[in-house]
Amino acid sequence: MAAKSLTRRKLQRTDGGLFPSNRRGPADNVCIELEDHSSVKRSAVDFFHLRHLRDPQPQAARMAEQFIAQNRPLLSRLDGRMEGSYDGRDVSLVIHTGSAVGAVPLFSPTTARPDYGLVVQPRFPWPGIGSMLGKMGWRVTPTPLRLPLLHRSERRVPIWVLSSMILMRLKALLGLMERRFEMVNETLSAPRGRVDWTRYATRSAPRAQLTSIPCCFADLRDDRLLKSGVRYTLERQLRALETQVQHGAFVQGLLELCQQLLQVVHDVPPFAPSRSMISSWMQRPMRAHHFVEGLQAIEWSIDERGLGGLSDLEGLPWTMPMDRFFEAWVETVFGMVAQRTGGHAKVGRKRETVQPLRWDPPYLGSQKSLVPDIWLEWDSLTLIADAKYKRHWEELGTQKWSASEEQFREEHRNDLLQVLAYANLARTPKAVVCLAYPCSPNTWLALKTGGRLFHQAELPVGSRSLRLWLTAVPMATDVEIIAEPLSREVRSALQ
Repeated sequence: MAAKSLTRRKLQRTDGGLFPSNRRGPADNVCIELEDHSSVKRSAVDFFHLRHLRDPQPQAARMAEQFIAQNRPLLSRLDGRMEGSYDGRDVSLVIHTGSAVGAVPLFSPTTARPDYGLVVQPRFPWPGIGSMLGKMGWRVTPTPLRLPLLHRSERRVPIWVLSSMILMRLKALLGLMERRFEMVNETLSAPRGRVDWTRYATRSAPRAQLTSIPCCFADLRDDRLLKSGVRYTLERQLRALETQVQHGAFVQGLLELCQQLLQVVHDVPPFAPSRSMISSWMQRPMRAHHFVEGLQAIEWSIDERGLGGLSDLEGLPWTMPMDRFFEAWVETVFGMVAQRTGGHAKVGRKRETVQPLRWDPPYLGSQKSLVPDIWLEWDSLTLIADAKYKRHWEELGTQKWSASEEQFREEHRNDLLQVLAYANLARTPKAVVCLAYPCSPNTWLALKTGGRLFHQAELPVGSRSLRLWLTAVPMATDVEIIAEPLSREVRSALQ
C-alpha cells in the first residue's frame, strides 16, 4: 500500500491520463515557427510528450482537440487556423498560416497557461521589408496585441522592428503632449505668486540684490516629468538602433527620426518613471488613444520587453498584416508610375476610390461599395490595380493551369472577376485592370530579363478597349527600378 501511494505521489494527473512528474512538459517553452501562407504538421504525441505512454494516441487526440479549441481565437489574430488529423498511425496537429506575421502565445491543455507560442515569419527576408517600410513612409508597422507575454524563445526578429513601433508611438505622444499647471520656484525681478520674504531678507537684501525676489507660482508648462520619460526611452532606442545600421539605409532614417524627437525633449533630463508613476498617468481623465500607446512604449523600454521571437526575455505578442503591407508597397510603386507618366493617382487606403453600390430597396443588399486599391487616370486611359499578397504568381510560374489545385484556381478566378468588376467603373475609352502579386527580387529580375514580367489579355467590350494585366512586384527592390517597366507598359497603352 505504501509503495502504491509513493508511486502515485510521483505522478501527476492531466486531462485523461497520468504522466511522470519529471517528464519534459509545456514549460519547456515550445515555440512553433513557420512562414506566412504555409503549413506545418506536428505529431501530437511528441508535441505533448506522450511517447512514454503504452497507448498514447487516445490521450493525444483528446489533448489535441482541447488545444485546438482553446487557441482558435489566438490563431485568428495571425490569420491562422489549426486542425487535427489522424492517418491511422499517428495523431497530428496541422497549422495553416495566412497573410499575417507576428507572434502569439498558445495555451496548454494541461496547465491552462500560455506555455506554448506561435511565431509567423515573413516569407520574404526582414532586411528587405525594412527598406520597403522606409520607402513607403512607415504606413504599416507591427501592432502589439493585448495578450499574455510569450515565454523565452530562441527565434530572432530584428531589433528595429520594435524600435520603429516605439518611435511612431512616441512621435504621436509628443504631438498631443498636454500642457499643465506646475508649481514653479524661481527668482524673478518682480513679485509673482507667493514671495519667500524670509529668503529675500536673509539672502537677496544683504547682498544688495533687491530685484532678485524668490517666488513660488503656478505656471502653464509642458509635463516635464513625462517628457523626461520620453527622453529616457528615446535615448535607449537610439543606442539600440546604432547596432542595427548593417540592415540598410532605412535604419538611418529611424535614427534621424529618433534624433528629431530628442530635439523636442532636449530641455529636460532623462528619467525612468516607475510602474506606479506610469499607472497614475494611465488614469488621467480624457486621455487619448495615442497617449495610452505612448505610455505603453515607455513601459516596454523600461521593462526591456522585446517582440515575441526577438529576444531571450519574455516577448510582446504582435502582428503585422502582410496583405496591407503589400498593398502599401504597390501603392508606392504605382505612385511613382503616375509621376513618370503624368497620371492622376487615387488610393483605396485613403478612401479615394470608393464607388458606392445603390441597392433597391436601400436596406437590402450585401456589399455597400467597391474600393479598388489603386486608381491611375489619364485623359484616354484608366489603370485600376489590385494588390494580392498570395502565392499565385509562384503557382502560375511553376505549373500549368490545368494541373493547379482546384482551390488555387477558384481563388484566382475570384481575383479576376473582382478586377473585371472594377473595369466597369472606368469612364475613359481605354481601361487596364491589373493584378499585382509579390515575388522575390531574383525572380523579378529573371522575369524582366526574359520578357515575362507581364501576362496580358484583351477583352472586347463594345467600343471600349479593356486589357487585363497579371504582373509581379518584387519585395525589397528599389521602387524606381520597379516602376520603370510598368511606366513603359503604361506609355505603350496610352499610344
